Amino acid sequence: MLFFLLGACRAIAEMLGYCLLGQAFLYVLAGKNRASNPIYQLLSLITRPPRSLCARLLPAGSPDLLVAVVCFAILVLLWLGLAWARKFN
Repeated sequence: MLFFLLGACRAIAEMLGYCLLGQAFLYVLAGKNRASNPIYQLLSLITRPPRSLCARLLPAGSPDLLVAVVCFAILVLLWLGLAWARKFN
C-alpha cells in the first residue's frame, strides 16, 4: 500500500512539474498574449495550488518568476525524495 502511495505522489509531483515547464514555454512563446491562451490558462489553473503554497513560503511581494522557479525546484526535490523512498521501501 505504501509503495502505491509513494508512486502516486511521485506521479502527481511529476505532472505538476511538467505543467510548470509547459507554462514556462508558453510564457516565452506567447509573450503578452499568454493570458488569453486557453492552454496557458489551463496550466495556470492546475499549478495554482503549489504556486500559492510556495508564494506563502517566500517573502511578500516576491516576483511571480521567483515563485515559479522555487515551486519547480521544490517539486523536483520532492520527486527525487519520493523516488529514493520508493526504492528503499
